[in-house]
Amino acid sequence: MAFFTTSDDRRLYFEDSGSGTPVLCLAGLTRNSKDFSFLAPHLGDMRMIAMDYRGRGRSDHDPDFLNYNVLRESQDATELLDHLGLDRVNVVGTSRGGLIAMALAASHHERLLSVVLNDVGPVLEPSGITKIMEYVGKQPVSKTYDLAARALQHVMEPQFPGEPLERWRQQAEFQFDETADGLTLSYDPTLRTALLEQASAGPAPDLWPLFDALQGIPTGVLRGENSDVLGKDTLIEMHNRYPDLISAEIPDRGHPPFLDEPQSIELIRKVLVTS
Repeated sequence: MAFFTTSDDRRLYFEDSGSGTPVLCLAGLTRNSKDFSFLAPHLGDMRMIAMDYRGRGRSDHDPDFLNYNVLRESQDATELLDHLGLDRVNVVGTSRGGLIAMALAASHHERLLSVVLNDVGPVLEPSGITKIMEYVGKQPVSKTYDLAARALQHVMEPQFPGEPLERWRQQAEFQFDETADGLTLSYDPTLRTALLEQASAGPAPDLWPLFDALQGIPTGVLRGENSDVLGKDTLIEMHNRYPDLISAEIPDRGHPPFLDEPQSIELIRKVLVTS
């Protein structure tokens, strides 16, 4: 296990495997480095680095929940690169990780070789946000991974039709920790409080300037066909603003694709800089 210490003394976990050109993998809001387990076998010729944000996975929780925000998390990502002595990296960002990638483009443009945004853009659909807030910070009802897998399969079937139970069993293991009393969240529940505080502070910030900062960086976007977070109109506008952007729609996937779909792998391999 590998850890580094941030400038504000938080101890954060990361995984670093393989060799070749580095790819920094940034997970979703409540997720962690395990989320890239499905992608890893397809990038065997590259160095994969995945981090647990503060308050997620094996990383320290932050006593100040307001530090659970995209700008602080993008700074943590930069400090990880500094810790590893990496000047430039590719980035694959899922959901929240894609927002962090855009923030990095605005603050440290020169450090990004390429960016893949997994089912996220500068506009987050209200229906997707509502769905996310239905579960963030709430302890799982299921007591075992098998029960959690069945629950996930039931809830996610409309967006991920036909996905086998075994995949949801793996996802349950990524998302929850097992204790003697049953399953528990693998992240700090006060993340929910942070989101509510940020929402009450005023209108959502305009994220288009962060997306526009990607200009000049090879960039690709994956969109789940059934996504309720990245809307089709937003993706069209992303192409209008960045004509060199490439994208792929992943069939039978909602938010977010797993990243091992053939269309996902094809786009990722096309975008990532390998030398």
